[in-house]
Amino acid sequence: MDGVTITQCLQALFRWMHVVAGIVWIGLLYFFNWVNGPFQAVLDGDTKRKVNPELLPRALFWFRWGAAWTWATGVLLLMMVFYHGGALFDGDATWGTGALLMIAVTFLFAFVYDAAISNVPALADMKTLFVVGLVAVAVVGALDEAVGGFGYRGMNIHLGAMFGTMMAFNVWFRIWPAQQKIITAVKEGRPPEAALVALAGTRSKHNTYMSIPLVWTMVNQHTVVPWASWGWMGLVVMVAIGWWFGTMFYRQSAKVKGF
Repeated sequence: MDGVTITQCLQALFRWMHVVAGIVWIGLLYFFNWVNGPFQAVLDGDTKRKVNPELLPRALFWFRWGAAWTWATGVLLLMMVFYHGGALFDGDATWGTGALLMIAVTFLFAFVYDAAISNVPALADMKTLFVVGLVAVAVVGALDEAVGGFGYRGMNIHLGAMFGTMMAFNVWFRIWPAQQKIITAVKEGRPPEAALVALAGTRSKHNTYMSIPLVWTMVNQHTVVPWASWGWMGLVVMVAIGWWFGTMFYRQSAKVKGF
């Protein structure tokens, strides 16, 4: 144990917690979108009234707390590895107003996303959102490099933190409140409000798409070669590939049938 620091021990502990919580959260996210969604479509009203008030609150408990712990441990790792550990910058870049500004963008962009999705009808179209999302990733990535002075790993992990914050925001402030009302309505034999069903479904779908490139950013250090030489452009390509994989998974989920 010679040379091992408390910080290194804490990093290992928090990485472990981060991965376990992430498995819980993202595993349930995929269950809801690729298993439960198609399954619900074949249930009649009486079956939903019996099954969903028992099944969904249990699943949503682990879902929302998995999201909370994944986000919290991720932020702790970000501070320990990148802010304290010096992995944020490459070369001669150092802390300054630009870096602080881009960190603020990382964690406040969730409110920009929420306002845009809530108020711009064109973004309801997934193809339009795909293009707008890639443009946003390119702009933020380029600014992380040019304004923040972040190196490849710093830019990469901050995109992941941005996606993770948007996803956790969706879970706690959009999906969970809507699902509480939906489940209550189903239990009482009332049709849930269409707007609530659409809200929960849309934000859950957005989270599913963001989760795939999010995992890429979590790999981080292991993607330095050759992606570091491509900078933010390489990251945009990987996000696009991740979202394309998402469309394939959705198409496949609709084809899987029960016995």
